[in-house]
This record gives sequence, C-alpha cells and structure tokens, in this order.
Amino acid sequence: MSETIPVPTAPPAAGPASGLFDRALRRIAGVWRDMAQSVGREEDDSIEAQMRACLAGRGGEVSARNRAAKLAQTYLTLDADGRRAFLVTLAGFDSDAGAVAAAYEAVREAADPAARAAAKTRLRRALEPPRARLLTQFTAIPDGMKFLVDLRAELAAMTGGDPLLAALESDLRSLLASWFDVGFLELRAIDWNSPAALLEKLAGYEAVHGVRSWRDLKNRLDSDRRCYAFFHPRMPAEPLIFVEVALVRGLADSVQRLLDPKAPLVDVREADTAVFYSISNCQRGLAGISFGNFLIKRVAELLSAELRTLKTFATLSPVPGFRRWLDGRLAQSSKDLLSEEESSALRTAAPPEGPAPETGGAALAAILAARGWWRDAAMRRAAEPVLLRLCARYLLVESRGRRALDPVAHFHLSNGARLERIVPLADISEKGMKESAGIMVNYLYDLARIEEYHEDYAGEGKRNAATAVRRLARGWA
Repeated sequence: MSETIPVPTAPPAAGPASGLFDRALRRIAGVWRDMAQSVGREEDDSIEAQMRACLAGRGGEVSARNRAAKLAQTYLTLDADGRRAFLVTLAGFDSDAGAVAAAYEAVREAADPAARAAAKTRLRRALEPPRARLLTQFTAIPDGMKFLVDLRAELAAMTGGDPLLAALESDLRSLLASWFDVGFLELRAIDWNSPAALLEKLAGYEAVHGVRSWRDLKNRLDSDRRCYAFFHPRMPAEPLIFVEVALVRGLADSVQRLLDPKAPLVDVREADTAVFYSISNCQRGLAGISFGNFLIKRVAELLSAELRTLKTFATLSPVPGFRRWLDGRLAQSSKDLLSEEESSALRTAAPPEGPAPETGGAALAAILAARGWWRDAAMRRAAEPVLLRLCARYLLVESRGRRALDPVAHFHLSNGARLERIVPLADISEKGMKESAGIMVNYLYDLARIEEYHEDYAGEGKRNAATAVRRLARGWA
C-alpha cells in the first residue's frame, strides 16, 4: 500500500525513484563490467548460453559471481524489446516435465512412510525450476538484491497474457518474500542529519504528500516529528517503506496545518498523540510483500517507550477511491443514495450557472465540480453532511469480496486499526478534492486491541469503527 507511504534547491519530481538505471545501478554497472571482463567471451555468447553457463557452475564461487555479473550487465544494456526477450529466455528454464512425472509416480508408489518422505523430497527438487537457481545467483553480486527487486518491477509490467512470464514473476516474488521476511529487516530512524542521498530518496519516494522543498522536508524531520523506515541488510542505502509521524495534542484534522512549515513546534513532552500521516512503499518490485503492518506496530512501540505522555496512536489517512466510487454511483442514479430532504437541500444550493439540476445527485455532482465549492457557505452546508454519510457507507459497507473497497481502509483495517473519525475538508489540495472531496480519516491503533481487530477483519470481514462513524453509515439508505 502506498498510503497509498527522498533534495537540491527543489525536490525531485514526485513518484517512485527510477528503476534499473537509477544512479546507484549506473555506478554498480561499472563494477559488473569489470567482473564480466574476467569471464571473457565464449564462442557462443548468446543470452541463453550465458544462462546455461551460470547454471552449469564451472569453476569456483568467484567464477560463478563473475558470470552472474556479466549476465546482469548484459540485461542493463538491452532496450525494452531486448529485456522482454531476455526474460522470456529466462522463463524458459522451467522444471523438467519428465523428471517431475517420474518423481510424482515414485511418491504414489512409495510403500511406507519413510519411502514416501524421501520420494516427496525428490519431487520438491524436481519441481524447482532452474530459473529460480539462476535468480538466486544474482544475490551474490554487488547490489544484486536491488537488481532483482527492480527486475521484478519491470517483469510485473510485462506478464499480461504470457503464462511463462507470469510463472517467472511468481518464482521471483516467492524468493523475494522469503528474503525480505520482516525478521531480516532493520528499523531505522531518519532525521535531518541522515545522509543527503537518503534524504533525497525520502523526498522522491514520498507518495502521499509530495515534498515541495528543502524547507518542507526539514519541517517533516523537525523535533516534533519522527520518520522511520525498514531497510534490508543487502540494500542498506535503500528504504523499503517509511512512515512519517507528527507528535501533536489531539487527533489531527487538517493535513495542510500538519505540514505547514510556519506552524509552531509542539513540545514533545506535552504531546499526547502520534499521528501517522504518510506511509510510502519505496520499491515497486516488492509490491504484494507487506511490511506496513509490522512498521506501524514497531514504531508505535518505540514511540510509547520514548514518550510516556503518548496515549493515542492514529493516522490522518486519505480516502483515494471515494470520489471515483461516488461519481460512478451518481452517474447511474442517486435514488438509493440520497433522501428527499437531502436532494431538496442540494438542488437549492447548487451553483446558479447552467440549467437547474433535476435530481439531488445531479446537484451534488454540480457542487463538487464547482471550483472552491467548500468556500461557499450554502454549498458546504448542503453537501458536507451528505459526503460524510456517503463516505462512511463507502468505508464500512462497500466491499470487494470480504475486504473494504477502499485500498487504504483495507490496509489499516487488516493491520488491526479501528475507523475512529471521518474528517471533512482535511485535505483541500487539488489532489485531495479530486480523490476524496477533501475528506480524510483517523484510523486508531489501540495497542491493546490490534490483534483482536486484525482477527475480526481477516477472519470475518468485520470493520471495527467508532459509534459515531457507525451511526453515519446507518444513515438514510
């Protein structure tokens, strides 16, 4: 999820920082080139031949690393079509069907438990595709783990409709999931004294509230703020996911005020609430491998030990799918969304420009389309209670299977949070108004009940929420 979760005089463009040709890999490509030169050119130096040479494992560990470096360096030199061909070739190194069939028959014919256990071991070995062993060899070269993470990001964009590439992506995802188990990760604090290269990445990876300047970044790392990230020992300079925290008094109700560099510092000795206001995943190649739940719990534990005055751990989270859902429903019909009273109030408050809306749904759509509608007292008075009620319905009722339709709600509910409060006009940025009509949500992390709430949602699909939010969701329709 990026909550979806690194500066010269102006910060870099928003969005994930580069891919296989980022500056780190440009530098390391020279190291790979030097390693590759020690291998020399073979009579058959095709990509398939290089892969077979890696799998054959001739020579010692140094030779194996050099061959893997040569193969990685070859990949970096290819254009998009060449990379796809490379990955198709790699995907072709699949399990031997004959060996798998023979091993399976041996399991079926095993006469006793001991023979069956041995046969199952042989079957597991037969099922392991050579491409998985080849992928593992990349971890032995400098920055090989980062290479594999970025490789999966590119691979995931190519898999559509190709079962072989999908199988390769599945193999790589399984390997990364085991290598990036949370037990192997290191939680580190990031502050203004952290290396400049890391701060630059922090700004570049910020996916929720873009970093606008050095001053903005410094404000987010000031004495009343905290920032923590998970790192992998094989990628020590690359954050995997990070969370930004504000230490405040009471639940936050405006991200603009929270991020205002001119706002006075809070004395952390008086802060009673830690607000997680941004969680960003940094590595597209680790999509689907979850760290966020562990990150929030670990950070909450650290903060509660550091500052005994903290009693509340909550988020100020976006609702990125609300407007998309609402606009889709309004385009169909508003009969099951709005009461007659609401429809009448909305039609009365609708902008005077253009024809008078015939329905409450059309009136609400017209209000939301009006620039700066929230500054108009009549429009806000008519629209705000309707938006809050419909947002409560969207978060607590609308579903994709048994999970909440909104991705951020699903993330926090599955991590054991409770939906505490729906906040109007908490994000009046262009993005906030476009995605959620300015609404944000406080999800509460009750450290004593996180596991209980997680089990409620994971097991039964139950979405825990404060009484006031439940009343909103049970409103008209």
